[in-house]
Amino acid sequence: MRFQSSIARRVRCLCSLALALPAVFATGAAMAVPEPTARVIVKFRVGADAAATSAEQLPARVGGVARRLGLPVRQGLALADRTQLLMASGLSSQQFAARLARDSAVEYAVPDELRHRAAPPNDPRYAQGLSAPGPAAGQWYLRAPAGAVRSAINIEAAWAAVAGSPNIVVAVLDTGIRYDHPDLKRAADGGNLLDGYDFVTNGFIENDATPGRDSDATDPGDWVSSDDVISPSNTIGCTTSEIGDSSWHGTQTSGLIGALTNNGVGMAGLTGPGRALRVLPVRVLGKCGGFDSDIIPAMRWAAGLVVPGVPANPTPARVINLSLGGTGACNAAYQDAVREINQAGVVVVASAGNTTGHAVNTPANCTGVIGVGGLRHLGSKVGFSDLGPEITISAPGGNCVNLTGDCLYPLLTTTNAGVTKPVPSSEAYTDATNATIGTSFSAPLVAGTAALMLAVGPGLSPDEIRSLLRRSSRPFPTSGDSASVPTCQAPQVDSTGEPIDQFECYCTTSTCGAGMLDAGAAVALSKADDDKDGGGGALGLGWLLALGVAIRAVAATRRPQA
Repeated sequence: MRFQSSIARRVRCLCSLALALPAVFATGAAMAVPEPTARVIVKFRVGADAAATSAEQLPARVGGVARRLGLPVRQGLALADRTQLLMASGLSSQQFAARLARDSAVEYAVPDELRHRAAPPNDPRYAQGLSAPGPAAGQWYLRAPAGAVRSAINIEAAWAAVAGSPNIVVAVLDTGIRYDHPDLKRAADGGNLLDGYDFVTNGFIENDATPGRDSDATDPGDWVSSDDVISPSNTIGCTTSEIGDSSWHGTQTSGLIGALTNNGVGMAGLTGPGRALRVLPVRVLGKCGGFDSDIIPAMRWAAGLVVPGVPANPTPARVINLSLGGTGACNAAYQDAVREINQAGVVVVASAGNTTGHAVNTPANCTGVIGVGGLRHLGSKVGFSDLGPEITISAPGGNCVNLTGDCLYPLLTTTNAGVTKPVPSSEAYTDATNATIGTSFSAPLVAGTAALMLAVGPGLSPDEIRSLLRRSSRPFPTSGDSASVPTCQAPQVDSTGEPIDQFECYCTTSTCGAGMLDAGAAVALSKADDDKDGGGGALGLGWLLALGVAIRAVAATRRPQA
C-alpha cells in the first residue's frame, strides 16, 4: 500500500462561504487572475475587533494580506474559526505558504496537500490471480490468539464485556460508503450506518452528480482511466500511476467496524451481536485522493465541532478513523484540528502508512492521534507497514506472502462487485482472490476497539483510551517462521536522503508501539476502571494517573543532589 502526498498544480475556484461570489484580492482593485497554482490553509491570529465574528473578519483579513504581499489571492472555503483556504497563481504552494507565514496577521500557513487512501501494496501474492475461494483462514483476525494467528485481536472477550446497545459512533473518513450492502445498511433499515456527509469539493475527485459538499456520503466509485488523466477536468495533477478500478475503500474499512453480526449474512463486524457501535460515513476521498482542506473540516464536523457553512452533525462521533495519509511531518493545520478534537473528548485513530518501513505518515504522526502499525498473522511487522515511535499500537494488517496456494491471511470485509461503477445491492466481500491487506485495515480494528472501550467506560478521555490500549496490549513475538527475520530498526535514509525499505521484522516498543492489540483485554480493563469508579470512567484512571504524578513529584523533591 502506498501513501502519497502531492501539491495540486491547478484547481477550480471555490466560493467563499463569507461572500456570495469568489473573491479576488490584489494590491488596489480586483483583477482577473489565471487558474491558481498554489493552495494554502491559513489561520489568522485573533483580531483586534473582538466583537466581529470570524466570518465577518475573513474577507478583510485576506484583502489586507493580499495587499501587503502584492499578490492576487483567491478565497476558498472557510474551514474553521479564523481558518481558510487561500489560492494564488504564479508560485508553488510551498512558496505561497512561506510568504503568508511571514505576515504578522497569520498564525500559520501550510500547503493544502493531496492525501490518498491506502492503496494496495505490491506484495508478491497480491497481484497474482488466485482461483480458489477463500480466504482460507476466514476472519482469523478476530479470534483469540493461538497457533499461527498470534496477532488476532480476541474480539469475543470484548463482546462479552459489552452489555446493552450503547451505540457509540465511529466516524469513518474515507471514500464514502455503499449504503446498499446487505451486511451494513442504514440504521433506519436495521443496519449500523448513520447518515453521513460528503466533504469533497473538487468536481474531478468527487465524481458524482451533485458537486460540492452535501449530505450524501454514498461512494460512486473512484476508478481512474487513461481518459481521466488527460481530461481537462483533471486539474489536480492525477497521473497514470493512479489508473485503476474502484477501490470501495470506505465500504471495506466500515465493514470491519460495522458489519452486522449474527444476522446470517456474510461477516461479523467489531460492533458485535449487541450492535454496540454505529458507523458515521464521511466522504473525503475520491479519484486520486483528497485535499487537506476537505479532510480537516470533515474531522472537525465528525467530532461535533462547528464547520462554517455546514449543518451541525446530529450524531457526533466518539472515535474518528483515518485510513489515509501522506508523507511528511504533521503540519500545524492537522495538529490544530487534532488538539480541538481531543479536547472535545474524541479519539482519533490513523493508519501508520504503507511505504515499506518508512517513517510514520501524516496524520498518524500528529500528537494526540493513535497511530496504528500493521502485523502479519504471526505477529511480526508486515513488510508494507511503516514504523516509528509515533505508533501507539499495532494490529493485523493481513499478508499474502505465502509460497504456494491462496492468500491465507487477508482481512475479510465488505466491498462492492462493481469494477468501476457500483453494482446495486451487491453482497460482495474481499477474499483470497480479491485480497484486502494494509494498515488501512489495521486502523479500524483499533478504532472499533476504542469505541467498545467507550461503550463500557463512556467517561474515558482520549489520553486514557491510549493508555489503556497500551497497558492491555500483548508483547510482540521475537521468533516465528524464519530465523532470518531481523529486528525492526528506526526508519532510516540513504546517502541521497531517500528512505530505506524495511520489510518483515520483529517489532520493538520503539518501532511498532506498545504491543499487539488485544480487544478483549482493553475492554475488560476499561470496564474494570469504570466499575471501580462507580461508572465515572474517566475519574478512576484519571485519579490514578494524577496520583502517580503527585507521588513522582514528591519523590523528586527528596532525591539527594548530585
